[in-house]
Amino acid sequence: MGDGPDDERLKALDERLSALKKTQTPEQPRADEHYSQAQQGWRMVIELVAGIVIGFFIGYGLDLLLGTLPIMLVIFVLLGFAAGVRTMMRTAKEVQDAQAVEAARKKRD
Repeated sequence: MGDGPDDERLKALDERLSALKKTQTPEQPRADEHYSQAQQGWRMVIELVAGIVIGFFIGYGLDLLLGTLPIMLVIFVLLGFAAGVRTMMRTAKEVQDAQAVEAARKKRD
């Protein structure tokens, strides 16, 4: 009885089973993906609101000090809005880049 051919067949079978298991492993659940997208959306909303609120308080404070009530308030609220939008766009680019890297990794595998 030769053990050589059986060992080779078992090794080949084990390799085929390992390759098949890799193709059938479940990907990330959809619920986690939606949670992650919602989390990113809230992050962007908070960044926008924070920029506007910070601009409001800086403008209001300067108006109280200088005695020009609406001028600095309006200017700094607009600057805060612009800063918030810029930060949101940066966050959106980070998310897009991460998705592109993930897609490239899945395509490569």
